[in-house]
Amino acid sequence: MNDAGSSRHTAADVLGHLIEGAVGGELPFRVRFWDGSTVGPREAAATLVIARRRALRRLLWAPDEIGLARAYVTGDLDLEGDLFGALGGVLELIRPDEIVGRRPGVRILARLAMAALRLGVVGPPPRPPREEVRLRGRRHTRRRDARAIAHHYDIGNEFYRRVLGESMTYSCAYWAHPEFDVAEPSDLAAAQFAKCDLVARKLALAPGMRVLDVGCGWGTFALHAARTYGARVVGVTLSAPQADFARKRMAEEGVGELVEIRVQDYREVNDGPFDAIASIGMAEHVGAPNLAGYAADLFALLRPQGRLLNHAISLRPDDPQQAPESSSFIDRYVFPDGELVPIATMIATLENAGFEVRDMESLREHYALTLRAWVANLERNWDAAVDAATPVRARVWRLYMTASALSFEANTIGVNQVLAVKPGPGGRSGMPLTRARLLGATGMDERRST
Repeated sequence: MNDAGSSRHTAADVLGHLIEGAVGGELPFRVRFWDGSTVGPREAAATLVIARRRALRRLLWAPDEIGLARAYVTGDLDLEGDLFGALGGVLELIRPDEIVGRRPGVRILARLAMAALRLGVVGPPPRPPREEVRLRGRRHTRRRDARAIAHHYDIGNEFYRRVLGESMTYSCAYWAHPEFDVAEPSDLAAAQFAKCDLVARKLALAPGMRVLDVGCGWGTFALHAARTYGARVVGVTLSAPQADFARKRMAEEGVGELVEIRVQDYREVNDGPFDAIASIGMAEHVGAPNLAGYAADLFALLRPQGRLLNHAISLRPDDPQQAPESSSFIDRYVFPDGELVPIATMIATLENAGFEVRDMESLREHYALTLRAWVANLERNWDAAVDAATPVRARVWRLYMTASALSFEANTIGVNQVLAVKPGPGGRSGMPLTRARLLGATGMDERRST
């Protein structure tokens, strides 16, 4: 029977007790089913909408987060009202360890199957949306890494512009001034350039310095380093659309002679030494088993007393999940093969490669604010974002960014800037004696985006 089947029972009659039993008390939000029946408090600020019977089939055939994700991104399941509050409530309600792999999970799944039968919801597994990917072959070969990057970044520059804003910066902004407003696009751009300036000051950029920007994206840091500090920058990315955009951007901004953008794997860069290296939001793609090689490669590319600024998302140290499962929403829809490690692991890896770590700064709250700004952009530009990509892709990003913001706010994940130096002769670092001197020189007014 297909999803058009019928039953004398309302969906709320059949599923209401199951949902209330799973949450162990009163629902924190309202639930509305495809037949118009509801459960939960009428005054709730948010509503979970199970819009189609097919949502149950997706959960029966994939009773984990990938089933939930498929239901949401296809519109079988939706959230109304306060998106952040609604998703936070859903995440508290639906805990994966209670759905899969333990005896209580088996009982819940059996009860869900019986409920589906009563409602006439039977049939084969629904086809996953085409935006879902499963990469083949060994992780983190250069060919597979290129495919992973293409899946994530080659959606189209116009889609990213609608989400990221005019700065086209896909990493944590630096909300350096209390008057910055996450709902104001110009303030997001200013916060992104403030982040670039923070990196530039930590690297002590100066005219004529040769800088490597690993994973340069659409070129925001390379642009700032060249335009504000007169540095000569080599930016590398595996995304051809990113590189095309960045090259055009440098020419339009008048720094084309200072910035070279390459479609190149960082492991293929062989024209060092560089005076400084920035790696902003790139290390997450390297893979935990390859971090030692990553650190060694960057160490070899630096001159003595050259500095590395490594900006990366991190796991909490007590999180046992070192790499995403192949059945995770993030791995299938957002970051194939992406892997996070605790900040202690990153620091140890850099030191084992020969670096001296001189400074570490957490920007966890800054990333939560950045993600809220990106969600505001997406909602503001929803129709244009859908036109630039697909409805499923837009819903993927809405879910991914909202859940990520909640994770940063809850301290489930963090983001850190680690400043390291390649020691010179006699172990000399060439670093200033105080952190105040390290950050003292400001190359730009952080309240401006240009």
